[in-house]
Amino acid sequence: MDYACCGIFWRCALVLRPRVIPCLLLANGRLVKTVRFRDATYVGDPINIVNIFSTLGADEILLLDIEATRYGREPDIGQIAKLGEETMVPLGYGGGIRTLDHVRAVLNAGVEKVVISTIAGEDPGFVERAAGLAGSQAIVVSVDVARDDDGRRRVWIRNGTCMTGRDPVAAAQEAERHGAGEILIYSIDCDGTMTGYDLTLVAEVAEAVGIPVIACGGAGKRDHLRAAVREGGASAAAAGSIFVFQGCNRSVVVNYFGPAEHARFPA
Repeated sequence: MDYACCGIFWRCALVLRPRVIPCLLLANGRLVKTVRFRDATYVGDPINIVNIFSTLGADEILLLDIEATRYGREPDIGQIAKLGEETMVPLGYGGGIRTLDHVRAVLNAGVEKVVISTIAGEDPGFVERAAGLAGSQAIVVSVDVARDDDGRRRVWIRNGTCMTGRDPVAAAQEAERHGAGEILIYSIDCDGTMTGYDLTLVAEVAEAVGIPVIACGGAGKRDHLRAAVREGGASAAAAGSIFVFQGCNRSVVVNYFGPAEHARFPA
């Protein structure tokens, strides 16, 4: 398969308008939502929810297996392929990816973008090798960020369980140098809080790199999505809670923009 050909769609999509991306978390084959990367709450069957987002016309869908790397599991190619069959919109996948064979298998399962985090932190050269295989447009590096005891933003790996001590801006710049096509800047501190993105973090990274930045972690209302683009300089806003929870009781109701409202984003 000529993975580089897939980049034609992505390069065109990136210049049209900012993207709004449901970010769905997988754990033991089920969809969950976390708060600060902990306290996972079951939200539904992944096939059903991916199908709904596809029907509602999501720009893209990101699927992140939050347990694969932590427990040393490889990507579940069978499940990924089934999920890919349920959507007509571009799909990204991350979780458990440690080898080029994993990258190849995930792409062959129908995924357009591979999201890597832990392996990028442990072996930055892997980003270059993956981009050489699949093309930069297919490689997204997730930079997961939380403050340390001194209040400094630092990069974490292994689903937020291991702090690297690295500055997120430097990590994003390194990923770009090695050939990453996009940066997913994921705030652990804001994850699931629905209080808004860490716009300072998003803006610092967006200003420091020349590739698209996807903001993730903290969106609780549509104004937050707009702020990620307007104030943070992100090319896309990814979110989970806002698309699966509704009301103060956080009832599970899958939702997305209607066509008319979506067309006005981020106005």
